[in-house]
Amino acid sequence: MSMMTSPPSEFSGLDCLSTGAMVLDDDSRIRYVNPAAETLLGVSGALLIGENAGQTFERSPELLAAIQTVRSEQETVIEYELDVVVSGHPPIRIGCSISPLEKPAHAVLIEMRAVDPHLRIARLEQARLQQEANRELLRNLAHEIKNPLGGIRGAAQLLEHELPRESLREYTQVIIKESDRLQSLMERLLTPHRTPRFGAVNIHEVLERVRSLILAETPSVKLRRDYDISLPEIRADVEQLIQAALNIARNAVQAMHGQGEIIFKTRVARQITLESRRYQLGMRVEIIDNGPGIPEDIREQIFYPLVSGREGGSGLGLAVSQTLVAQNHGTIDCESRPGHTVFSIFLPLPT
Repeated sequence: MSMMTSPPSEFSGLDCLSTGAMVLDDDSRIRYVNPAAETLLGVSGALLIGENAGQTFERSPELLAAIQTVRSEQETVIEYELDVVVSGHPPIRIGCSISPLEKPAHAVLIEMRAVDPHLRIARLEQARLQQEANRELLRNLAHEIKNPLGGIRGAAQLLEHELPRESLREYTQVIIKESDRLQSLMERLLTPHRTPRFGAVNIHEVLERVRSLILAETPSVKLRRDYDISLPEIRADVEQLIQAALNIARNAVQAMHGQGEIIFKTRVARQITLESRRYQLGMRVEIIDNGPGIPEDIREQIFYPLVSGREGGSGLGLAVSQTLVAQNHGTIDCESRPGHTVFSIFLPLPT
């Protein structure tokens, strides 16, 4: 294959992107590099074009594994944080999206952006503090509502016995049923705050339990596994992790109306920050669905209590999941677009 000294015309539209873009051909040779990618990688495109990606990124196994997954499964792979090393250059931390292209046949597009760990830590800490304040407010509100709610329900029951006509009792039944519904909501707001019971947990046993529950509830959904079985056990509360993952998976099922595919994926995560503490090794659990995606206007608030993108939803499932994962010293992140939503649970691995 001949070396190229200028970008092919079919990719010239990528020149103006502020994010880095690189195209690999069917032989995994670098066919195109845009200016933003040159700046990000610190390498001239003239030196990269025509080179084999396996050799250029031989010290970047996570990136090469993601490219291989895209080729074999013909679907987009998103990596939020990974270290990339171009031969002869220092490592850089990037987030990237890797997608198969129809033209040229069997080509792959890599979109990449720099990850500033300090900005990410600050963003996560700000979000954590905001959500903690929201949860505390709602806990206090729930306690304040429970007592008068019980009084309303009791008064409706007494009134029902005094009504002269049976037809009037449907009104007291409305009061009683709505009081019960609000009581249930208050209980759910207060539930996830018990002290965790830590023990040895195999994350794949957690996901298999969730899988069996989801398939029992919705047999029409497809649920695929992509596990790294080499992951060790962690110290966590198994019931809390089951509930956290189950809430996320149920949200996905509801968003897809029971028709679609969910993927449970586990991988090692390197150099992650959890609760303002840096870990060399962690665990990333991804729950991926091909549903419609999260509405753009609520993407930044989806972990806040009472925020829901679904009509009739309580907006508590993801808020509860985040609380439960945080109690196990982990975090949850999310990226979403139509047809591809990924919830990532990060947990520390034992050292």
